[in-house]
Amino acid sequence: MSRHVVVIGAGIVGVSTGIWLRRAGADVTIVDRAAPGTGTSHGNAGVLAACAMVPVTGPGLLAKAPGMLMNNDFPLFMRWSYLPRLLPWLAKYMSHANDADTQRIARGLNHIVADTVEQHKSLCDDLGLGSWVNESDYCFAYANRSVFENEGYTWAIRREMGFIPQIIEGQEVRDYEPSLSDDITCMAIMKDHGFIRSPGGYVQALAAAFEQMGGTIRQAEVKDFDLAGGKVCAVQTTQGAIACDDVVLATGVWSKPMMKKLGLNIPLETERGYHIVFENATGGPSRPVMLASGKFVATPMDQGLRCAGIVEFGGLDAGPSKAPFALLRRQAARAFPHLKATSEIEWLGHRPAPSDSLPLIGQVGETRVFTAFGHHHIGLTGGPKTGRLVAGLITGVPVNTDLAPYHPQRFS
Repeated sequence: MSRHVVVIGAGIVGVSTGIWLRRAGADVTIVDRAAPGTGTSHGNAGVLAACAMVPVTGPGLLAKAPGMLMNNDFPLFMRWSYLPRLLPWLAKYMSHANDADTQRIARGLNHIVADTVEQHKSLCDDLGLGSWVNESDYCFAYANRSVFENEGYTWAIRREMGFIPQIIEGQEVRDYEPSLSDDITCMAIMKDHGFIRSPGGYVQALAAAFEQMGGTIRQAEVKDFDLAGGKVCAVQTTQGAIACDDVVLATGVWSKPMMKKLGLNIPLETERGYHIVFENATGGPSRPVMLASGKFVATPMDQGLRCAGIVEFGGLDAGPSKAPFALLRRQAARAFPHLKATSEIEWLGHRPAPSDSLPLIGQVGETRVFTAFGHHHIGLTGGPKTGRLVAGLITGVPVNTDLAPYHPQRFS
């Protein structure tokens, strides 16, 4: 190809897109104000969650939400001063808390996440980076069978999509994962999943391989698009203009102001996510475990045990809150009574949450600006697949996926 493509964003989606474009022969420059893999692609649970197609906005959420916010042990937090700004997005978001929309969204997400392990391997095996992908079970831990059955609606959708759990109880749980508290007596085990032991390090390794393939990475902030005849011809950055034939917008929640430059107001909010790394941990699980009681995931990583999964609404500008970290510590101590660590690392980041929980993947009109953002909780899981789809759109390779559910102009 003789095309020059600028990819805005050096997270897992942007770097994956760059690699697939280089494989097709395109000249590619990735631009980000930060170094590769240092943002949201670093701060996540590291799980390749193939079964994560069910959105948060299930039926009945509207009635449950006030109680969740008032419960100090529930992992949902609100900075109340931000609520007036959040309300327009929140109204759209909660409008999808019904069965028809939940089923529709789940079908859309399934195409992005279901083959995640295969997609990661396709991305990195030929680059000599296959050891970063750890194939494993993904486990959901419950106090008892009744609590598991209370989530029957979610599990029914997963089963419909082909993800059928193995259920173990009692002593089988102790034998399978000895680190868990005796209070956990039921577990749903999902086979054929995986995890990354250092998500940030993985993206950095992919970025280095991208440069070895002849790609370019520039550290700058993109401020605007230049259009000629309705098509992009350059991007304006803090380091000057970069001429291009195509642009891929893959900068998460920070994509919203860039879309406004194209006349589109996307209902996109930050979902503030927290994690704690218990460094050099002992007494933790040997594989990723979702703790139902706290709605967080504990994943063994190179640094130690990472516990991630809190949701807080409060915008991009405020610093971290203390309560989410305190809750993570309480929940981790309950779930893993023998957990010990030499130190702890706290992290706050920003998940890009569209009001309908579906990512934006496709071309904006005929501008040659392509979107690849809005992955909510599934950025690491769906990044390689999204990059492959967008690269196919740019290079004319059939994508064999109906992209209508992800159309970037669906909110117009």
